[in-house]
Amino acid sequence: MPKKVKPAGDGKEEGPVPCKQVKVEAAGGPSPLNLDSPSGLFESLISPIKTETFFKEFWEQKPLLIQRDDPVLATYYRSLFRLSDLKSLCSRGMYYGRDVNVCRCVNGKKKVLNKDGKVHFLQLRKDFDQKRATIQFHQPQRFKVFILQLEGEKHWRLYHPTVPLAREYSLEAEDRIGRPAHEFTLKPGDLLYFPRGTIHQADTPSGLAHSTHVTISTYQNSSWGDFLLDTISGLVFDTAKADVELRAGIPRQLLLQVETTAVATRKLSGFLRMLADRLEGTKELLSADMKKDFAMNRLPPYYLGDGVELSTPGGQLPGLDSTVRLQFRDHVVLTVGPDQDPSDETREKMVYIYHSLKNRRETHMMGNEETESHGLRFPLSHIDALKQIWNSSAISVKDLKLTTDEEKQSLVLALWTECLIQVV
Repeated sequence: MPKKVKPAGDGKEEGPVPCKQVKVEAAGGPSPLNLDSPSGLFESLISPIKTETFFKEFWEQKPLLIQRDDPVLATYYRSLFRLSDLKSLCSRGMYYGRDVNVCRCVNGKKKVLNKDGKVHFLQLRKDFDQKRATIQFHQPQRFKVFILQLEGEKHWRLYHPTVPLAREYSLEAEDRIGRPAHEFTLKPGDLLYFPRGTIHQADTPSGLAHSTHVTISTYQNSSWGDFLLDTISGLVFDTAKADVELRAGIPRQLLLQVETTAVATRKLSGFLRMLADRLEGTKELLSADMKKDFAMNRLPPYYLGDGVELSTPGGQLPGLDSTVRLQFRDHVVLTVGPDQDPSDETREKMVYIYHSLKNRRETHMMGNEETESHGLRFPLSHIDALKQIWNSSAISVKDLKLTTDEEKQSLVLALWTECLIQVV
């Protein structure tokens, strides 16, 4: 069992321990969730651990267990979602596979017990009570905001990963994972973090009717390897425009070879060294997909409220004499990439702005084919003016680094129409 740690009076924390465990004492009622901003929400989730401490000591390194085992603090998340809430959601139209999975562990393997078609709560309850099945509710943020251990208790066992920060999900044989490195029970209001790849098992203790908790999976495809794959294509695109060697054809019959030849390997190695040298002096990294994917798959701002879409800009129309500022900064990305217009054979670089303001909460992360990117594109000559807007708390339209007043007005009008800036 990991050593228990309580925040000391001077704010210092005891000890280094393999899995840190923090107990929170009740003081003036339960701590509320801060929904003012993404960073504020995260800080309230991991309280009393500081954000800087979390990323320095725990993130991708070791588990963190925060227990709020006080009668008052036990209600920390209980009101956010209960099993009974599932009944009302079923009446709104949920389907097996898409919205809900019913499963249980049989002989160490996961067995799916889904029916066909629409989910009925009475059948869910029957499977839950009689078969002791687990109900997996997919992408709950479409309907409710809720987090962590909510009802009942869950007994957890964590094992050392066989592949640290593993990218793929795998089932390890019992004889490979050894004994649990940490074992504990989560109660309402508790938080558990463990790095990707940590082998884990969880079950509801005998004698309890049910247990409700949520798993938040994050940073699945945001490694340095992913970033390298994402930027290398843009780097090759730029370098090939300036270097004739990269534009030269590969040897005939090379694609028919069973193995890569020594000549091809040496050639590719030389190109990679050349790209590395070019990268050292590059400030404008090209991001082909990661930034766009981030904006396309992010929830719209929480504080807009359910059902609210920013389809129409509000406030004063910006003009040449206006001062403007960027809004919803956490939901907007700026990047540079090759022109995506198929009719443009020159493939010049363009500036792209993607945002999540018009994303639909009800289809979030559901693999909907109708998912589309929202945003704008501008000529590369607009990059400095856009950086001014991005890097300033407020800026005069007249001061934007564009050649003509018409370009300045056109830029801010496009951003305002997309609800990305406001007049101050």
